[in-house]
Amino acid sequence: MTYPASQYTQVKTLQQAILHYSNEQTCIDAVATMRWPEGKPICPACGHKDHYYLASQKRWKCKECWKQFSVKVGTIFEDSPISLSKWLVAMWIIGACKNGVSSWEIHRAVGVTQKTAWFMMHRIRLSMHRGSFLTKLGGEGKEVEVDESFIGGKARNMHRSRRRRLMVGQRGVINKTIVFGMKERGGEVRAHVVTERNKKILHPLIKEHVDKGSALYTDEWLAYDGLRGEYEHQVINHAEKYVDGLVHTNGMENFWSLLKRGLGGTYVSVEPFHLFRYIDEQAFRYNNRGNRKTPVHDGQRFEMMLSQVTGKRVMYKELTGKSHLPAEGTF
Repeated sequence: MTYPASQYTQVKTLQQAILHYSNEQTCIDAVATMRWPEGKPICPACGHKDHYYLASQKRWKCKECWKQFSVKVGTIFEDSPISLSKWLVAMWIIGACKNGVSSWEIHRAVGVTQKTAWFMMHRIRLSMHRGSFLTKLGGEGKEVEVDESFIGGKARNMHRSRRRRLMVGQRGVINKTIVFGMKERGGEVRAHVVTERNKKILHPLIKEHVDKGSALYTDEWLAYDGLRGEYEHQVINHAEKYVDGLVHTNGMENFWSLLKRGLGGTYVSVEPFHLFRYIDEQAFRYNNRGNRKTPVHDGQRFEMMLSQVTGKRVMYKELTGKSHLPAEGTF
């Protein structure tokens, strides 16, 4: 059985997706097409392409090593008893909801327990993670905004005594998580969880992800001093104004607003241990939102997610902190 990309059926709406992916074999064919673009399934054990398809078991048997494998092996779906018809609908919903979707909503929508929905969603977020970046943001004649923010409880929602105890200076409170982001105007955003917002942490990240010679716009935070040698660095003082011609960080502020709206309104409470996963989710949707000239519909975003499911896996014990493997922050 071969899977040429020309036979793949693209759907554009949630209604179409529910109807189209209600058949398990259709789901298998869709995942196989995205996983093996050349059309021939590859045995994960030995790498050979000669096989039998066992239709009754919905899996292949390799003619070389005689091992059986399903389309789930080596993907975020591996070892999951949940049918692909539920997995793909859940992926569609998560990729389409601008402000995110809670595990309780997925639990009700696809008919699994809330605990299972929570686990599924973290595995789906892994498919939204891009991994290493081959290209840098910006370049000659391009503009990049850089900004940092705090994620945590709002001071106005705290009891007066707690607020007084936790307030530090004029900005932020202790026990908040610091996030740092860079956005190329007209391009993508990259965001990261950081431990501190000082030069030692921020400068290497900027130099790693922003090309030399870019027009770099930041606020007046002192940690950004010393970047003029490699970038056309300009500063906007937020104590005076938020926009000075082209000098502003409103693009990054927009991303922080979307991220916090999802965290506070949809997910309500997110552990710092998992925060980088939610940043990956929001950054994926933001970077693939399209525009008026090149619109991106939900079906295309779903296909991008489906094409990134291979070679990624996270175990439940890692998500619950019962594994010794570190939960590293990622872009």
